[in-house]
Amino acid sequence: MLMTKRKPATVGEILIEEFMKPMGLTQAALAEAMGVPRKHVNELCNDRRNMTAATALILSRVFSNSPDFWLNTQRRGDLWLALHDPAQRKRIDRAKPLTEAA
Repeated sequence: MLMTKRKPATVGEILIEEFMKPMGLTQAALAEAMGVPRKHVNELCNDRRNMTAATALILSRVFSNSPDFWLNTQRRGDLWLALHDPAQRKRIDRAKPLTEAA
């Protein structure tokens, strides 16, 4: 697993900068295309909602890309946060490989 010190772009940042802005989409227009309430899109854009499998499938259909793209974006961010949060890191570091624990 290759993890950098720089925090990866969030789902919201990618959604806005790489898709909505270049296409001239508003949150309302994207919500309509997705068939979801505008609040759903707003929460995605502001990183207050995690990417789910269903949302990844919807976005992949709207933007003609893969659901894996969206899920991997969420996964990269989640892993980075876990590795850079002191409390989570302490919890992770307590784990012992089975070969050492046996």
